[in-house]
Amino acid sequence: MLKRMRMQLKMSQEALAHQADVERNYISLLELGRNSASLKIIFKIVPALNVSVSEFMRLVEEEMNQVK
Repeated sequence: MLKRMRMQLKMSQEALAHQADVERNYISLLELGRNSASLKIIFKIVPALNVSVSEFMRLVEEEMNQVK
């Protein structure tokens, strides 16, 4: 979900990390599913993706339901 949204915005991991004030490597680990984001991180990253936290969580929930 995170990578797809970032790519739709034509944003690099570095640009997203800069806007969210996190390390680029952390964005990579999130996209690869090797780390899980805390709520604090979600609240930092989501504004850079131009969606609300509630919309982001709704999209994540939809994606998770499709996998089942």
